[in-house]
Amino acid sequence: MTATVSAPTFSSRVVNGILAIKPLANLAKNRARQMMIKRADSIGVPWLAEVAALKARNWSEDLAAVQNPNLTYPNYYVTSFHAYEEGNLGWEPALEVEVAAHAVHARIWQEAGANGDLQLRQSYHACLKPQLKTEPQDIVDLGCSVGMSTFALQAAFPHANLTGVDLSPYFLAVAKYRTDMRAAGNGTRLQGTDATASIPTWVHGAAEATGLPDASYDLVSACLLFHELPQTAAIAVFQEARRLLRPGGSFAFMDMNPQSEIYAKMPPYILTLLKSTEPYLDQYFALDVEQALMEAGFERPTITPNSPRHRTVVARVKD
Repeated sequence: MTATVSAPTFSSRVVNGILAIKPLANLAKNRARQMMIKRADSIGVPWLAEVAALKARNWSEDLAAVQNPNLTYPNYYVTSFHAYEEGNLGWEPALEVEVAAHAVHARIWQEAGANGDLQLRQSYHACLKPQLKTEPQDIVDLGCSVGMSTFALQAAFPHANLTGVDLSPYFLAVAKYRTDMRAAGNGTRLQGTDATASIPTWVHGAAEATGLPDASYDLVSACLLFHELPQTAAIAVFQEARRLLRPGGSFAFMDMNPQSEIYAKMPPYILTLLKSTEPYLDQYFALDVEQALMEAGFERPTITPNSPRHRTVVARVKD
């Protein structure tokens, strides 16, 4: 499939023009960040205090345990994401992922507050589970970040072996720390897992080139990954997912829903703040997911809205 991007809407073109002016782009990024910190505080998640506690740790051993020093980062990844100039390759974004997720997802459902993130991930699994032929025994979580999606999958499929893959060694260091905390019996505000569940394996690698063995997984999952990818990378991830899956296996992802009226009716000011932190959003919204998945070797996927602004896509390996 040829990666093509349809013409952005008029509002989107205006926003793109604003963000092309660096001082205005920096202002938008800072404003977006401050809004999230304020929202976190309003729902009882003390952003600054929690991040300060994490910063006080010595992370060198965790980083060394997960980092692949020979990894070459793809060009699309070495850019600014989520209002961080270093993108995902730094401690500040890694230590703020969890509080940011609670802030961003607090208003998906009315009165959800700090439970919005948990509710979102559970809604994904509620759409996914009925479409699986059998209970998956081996699962790989692409773009696992600091492990929130991996731990949620572990709670949903407690008898499965989990592997989390991410390009950021900083994110994976936090995931390893959270794993160690759980093994020691120290819970967090995040999703709990069965005490008997296996310990996830963390892999420092690209979702489109994991280095994992062929046909070794029953389920490949990706949460909130594809809106952060250019189309060429997204299509390559689809192909990699097909390579990793056993016969009868399924590929599933949950992400923003381009058909949601929320995005269509989003005020230009808010759209500017959103796009200032998401450089590939136009490409994601323009991607023909159904066609790309079928060309990658999957049956026609099912696409189900699982929140007012998210969708769950499930595709089974084509026989």
